[in-house]
Amino acid sequence: MQSLLSQRIQKTPPSFIRSILKTTLDSEIISFAGGLPNPISFPKEELLDSMQKIVHDYGDKVFQYSITAGIIELREFIAHSFSQKHGLNLTHENVLITTGSQQALDLIGKVFINEGDNIIIEKPSYLGAIQAFYQYQPTFCPVELTPNGLEPEGLKEALKTPTKLVYSIPNFQNPTGLTYSAQNRKEICDILCAQKLVLVEDDPYGALRFEGESLPYIGIDKHPFSLVLGTFSKTCSPAMRLGFIISKNTEILKQLSVVKEASDLHSNTFAQYLIWDYLKHNDYEKHIAKIRALYQAQAHAMLEAMEQYFPKNVCWTKPEGGMFLWVTLPKNISAMQLFPKALEQKVVFVPGDCFYINSKDINTMRLNYTNASCEMIYEGIKRLGNVLGEVC
Repeated sequence: MQSLLSQRIQKTPPSFIRSILKTTLDSEIISFAGGLPNPISFPKEELLDSMQKIVHDYGDKVFQYSITAGIIELREFIAHSFSQKHGLNLTHENVLITTGSQQALDLIGKVFINEGDNIIIEKPSYLGAIQAFYQYQPTFCPVELTPNGLEPEGLKEALKTPTKLVYSIPNFQNPTGLTYSAQNRKEICDILCAQKLVLVEDDPYGALRFEGESLPYIGIDKHPFSLVLGTFSKTCSPAMRLGFIISKNTEILKQLSVVKEASDLHSNTFAQYLIWDYLKHNDYEKHIAKIRALYQAQAHAMLEAMEQYFPKNVCWTKPEGGMFLWVTLPKNISAMQLFPKALEQKVVFVPGDCFYINSKDINTMRLNYTNASCEMIYEGIKRLGNVLGEVC
C-alpha cells in the first residue's frame, strides 16, 4: 500500500485532534480538546423556517448546480457586511464562497505553494493550516508569537529568505487565544507592504469578541496580495461547511476559483441559499451577541476555575474573544506525556506539540471553553488541576 501513496500524502501528518475527538464518545469524559461551537448557539428554528422558505420560493434552483464562486446573493451580503464593518468598498466580485475555511486554505496552497517555497507561519499556529499547507511541501518558517502579535524583528529576519506567503490569525488566535494589538498590526503591515508575497489573514473568530474593541485587518485595504478568510461555522452552523475568501485583488480570486472548480465544482448550493435566506430574514447581529455573551461566561468560568485549581507555577492567556486559551506549564513538563494521565481522570485537552513544526514534548496545551457548560468546565478544570498538581 505504501508504495502506491503519493509523496504528498506520505508527508502530510494525521490530525491528533481528530484522534482525540474519538475519546469524547465516552459521555463521562469532559473535553476541552475540540474547537466545537456550543450547540445551543445554533439557530435551529430559524434555519428550519428558511429551509422551507427557499424550497417554496426558489424551487429547482436550490437543488441545481451553481457557479463556482458561489451564489451572487450570498456574496453580495458578505461584501456589504464587511464593507460596513471595516470601511471597505467591496462587491460580490471580491468574495469567493468555499466549503469551509479549510477548503480556502487548501485552495491557497494549490495556487501559491511550490515544493520548497518558504512560507511564514506563527509559532505556534493552527494545526489545520499546517496540515493543508504540508501537502504542497513548503519550507515552513515559524515566527514567534508574542502577547502583542507576530514578533516584528523575527518577521524581518524570516523575510531575508525569499518568501511566498505569510499566514496569520490576528483575532483570538488558534491555539493561543491571543489578539494582535493595533500597533503590532501596523508594524506588520509596514514590513509586509514592502514585500511581494501573499498575506493570509484567517479570521474565523473575529465576530466572537466579548471584550475590548474591534481592530482593523492588517492588509486587506493596504497590501496588494492580501486575503481574508471567514466562515459561518462559528456563528451559524459548522455542518453547513460554508466559508469565504475576501480580497480586493480579483485576479487572485479568479485563480482560486479555477482550482476550486477542479476540486468540487462549487460549494453546496442548498446550504448557500439557506444561509443567505437566514441572514436576510433574521437579526444576525443579535444572534451573534447571544453567542458572545455565552462564550464570555464560559471563558470566565474557565479562568476562575484555573485560578482556583491550577498550580501557581502554571500560567495561561486571557482571551478577549474566540474559543480557546493557552496554558504554559513549567519548562520540564511535557503536555503530551500528561495527556494519558488526564484521560485517566476523564478530561482531555490538546497538547501543544500539534501546533508547532517538528517539535516534541512541548510544555503547552490548548483548552477550548465553548463546548461545555460552566459546571462541566469547573469539574473538568478541577480534574486537570489534580493531574497538574502531581507533576508541577
